[in-house]
Amino acid sequence: MDLDGVRVVITGAARGTGRLLAEAFAERGAQVFLSARDLGAAEHVADAINRRGPGRADAFRCDLAVPDSVRVFAAAVAGRTSHLDVLINNGAAYIEGEDLADVSDDVIDSVMAAGGTGTVLLTKHLLPLLRASSRPDIVNMISACGEVGHRRSGAHPAFYAAKHAHAGLAEILSHRLRPEKIRVISLFPPDFVQDGPRQADSDLTARSVIDCVLFAVGQPRDCFIREFHFEQVRNPHA
Repeated sequence: MDLDGVRVVITGAARGTGRLLAEAFAERGAQVFLSARDLGAAEHVADAINRRGPGRADAFRCDLAVPDSVRVFAAAVAGRTSHLDVLINNGAAYIEGEDLADVSDDVIDSVMAAGGTGTVLLTKHLLPLLRASSRPDIVNMISACGEVGHRRSGAHPAFYAAKHAHAGLAEILSHRLRPEKIRVISLFPPDFVQDGPRQADSDLTARSVIDCVLFAVGQPRDCFIREFHFEQVRNPHA
């Protein structure tokens, strides 16, 4: 897939799936604006991408749990480009715990703020740049934890709540932005692994999730893929 010159924002891109997303888009020629809470870590990823090419990357600090940080990041992106083709809302803090008391109030507040308020604010502030694009897509890396009735993750209830907030945002934006030809694409993967065999009896891998993102944004503009849902396979013989 040729994504030469496509301009992409990816949050939470210093490690894991976010980093793999940034690399995958840059490998196909995209210009990537990547962010992380740790600016040094974001710069490390951007430097590696720029050494390899063919795409380019710029690094920014953004803490989605802090509204001022979100606004500063959005303004910095607007200072670098007149339009944005793809926004990938990937940044989110995963926390485990069966009981609400398993984590502190501050951690719960941060998880809810980043996954809920921060994602809403960043989408709001980057929407003018998306509206200036001829091929705008908003990609939401949600989680099966955002599906109604999902109970198979060991994630903390606050993570579930944050992902339901993200899913609610994606649901209404898909409806309201479609007349403007802005596609809103949401992925609901179960708990998955970063690496592993890509076989039918194995856990879902990050690479497979990323392939779904690339497939969706590469479709012709008459194709609105609204959601990806996945079967969760942990022990298929049980």
